[in-house]
Amino acid sequence: MSYYEHIIFEDEFLNDNTTEFGSGDIGADFETPCNREGNQDLQRILLPTLYGVIFALGLVGNGLVVVVMGCQRKSRTMTDRYRLHLSVADLLFVLSLPFWAVDAASGWRFGGFMCVLVHMVYTVNLYGSVLLLAFISLDRYLAVVRATSSQATRRLLSERVVYVGAWLPAALLTAPDLAFARAEDVGGADETRVVCQRIYPVDTALAWMAAFRAQHVLVGFVLPGLVILVCYCVIIVTLSRGSKGAQKRRALRTTVALVACFFACWLPYCAGIIVDTLLQLGVIAHSCALESGLETWIFVTEALAYFHCCLNPILYAFLGVKFKKSARRALTSGRGSSLGSSLKSLSKRKTGMSSVSTESESSSFHSS
Repeated sequence: MSYYEHIIFEDEFLNDNTTEFGSGDIGADFETPCNREGNQDLQRILLPTLYGVIFALGLVGNGLVVVVMGCQRKSRTMTDRYRLHLSVADLLFVLSLPFWAVDAASGWRFGGFMCVLVHMVYTVNLYGSVLLLAFISLDRYLAVVRATSSQATRRLLSERVVYVGAWLPAALLTAPDLAFARAEDVGGADETRVVCQRIYPVDTALAWMAAFRAQHVLVGFVLPGLVILVCYCVIIVTLSRGSKGAQKRRALRTTVALVACFFACWLPYCAGIIVDTLLQLGVIAHSCALESGLETWIFVTEALAYFHCCLNPILYAFLGVKFKKSARRALTSGRGSSLGSSLKSLSKRKTGMSSVSTESESSSFHSS
């Protein structure tokens, strides 16, 4: 699945005059269709490989976080709740990637019901993940900048508002998948291929495509990116004013890494979507070289954006001292009961620490 959508008209299935991907390029009256064989080969080979790597890394990293957080049920902090939400979203997201790997390699083979279901799982967890990152940055801001007066607000955010502010919008944004996602045969007389993607009405296909791409860039990048950038910039300023030390320098480096990784992963992809949408709308002059280059760019940068779900466990969990100790105990414990008692004793040893130090471990502002 790619948000680089080759728009398919409802009335063009199995039309001898269409390309393998249906109507292909629309949004401008191109005299001759561009040759996409090179990019199709790239899609069939590169995308399944990249999706496979992201699936393996994301499954291991996020699965470990879910297991460790599950064992810490009684001693979870507010930060731990966000970690668990984020890892569940990323884990469900990577579980959809094998379906898209098969789709990229040889077409959709899982039927119409699974097409809609996988689209919806993919969408809700993609949006949920980036919106949760915005919540985590807001929580970090409150813990560091408003440490003495933010406990009630942080608890409200982590226990209630996160469902309305992250999961509910992500679930509502699956409505287009429910309405338009279908598995259909497309192609010419010589070769057909089953595709699973949003298939829009012929009269409004371009408008729907532009609207959903704008939604993806706005909700999936711009809004959470602004929250992340503002919150962490204030945190950096606050930490820079305090006393110097190795711990403070480590906290600053980690904060910069959080911001840099988010924008490095998502900005190239969203920039490609914006440029391609302008091309489809006829705002940018069309050429086959530009179209081919954009398609390759989006294929590659989309995989880079998805790789962020593999970095989340490292950036938001593995850097915490408490998490590393808990994970080590979880992996080395031979019996579940001993694991539970070990985690319980670990929690007791941490009880005396201040709320800021306990809650800030996800960004390595403090050890806990």
